[in-house]
Amino acid sequence: MLRSKIHQATVTDADLRYVGSITIDEELMEMVGLLPGEKVMVVSNTSGARLETYTIPGKRGSGAMCMNGAAAHLIKKGEEIIVMGFELADGPIVAKQIVLGTNNEFLRWL
Repeated sequence: MLRSKIHQATVTDADLRYVGSITIDEELMEMVGLLPGEKVMVVSNTSGARLETYTIPGKRGSGAMCMNGAAAHLIKKGEEIIVMGFELADGPIVAKQIVLGTNNEFLRWL
């Protein structure tokens, strides 16, 4: 079941030399309940690319949304993305979902 969703995020950097993962502003991770090291799906609204990786907390309040390692070949700086976390569950889950503005600032809950 979908548990966490960050919608309309803008990729702030793409670092091919990093080992791997997606760096996300720690405050945004906490808002939707994403944990450090959690497996997530990242979907580009710009290119249609989809990939799975894991989260690394970025500087709180920075708006960081950085594609790291090989993922930076698929999703580039400036692309609009959705980040989703899932959970195995026996029943429905109320997902925490947020929409971001142009500087990856919180706009509203979905």
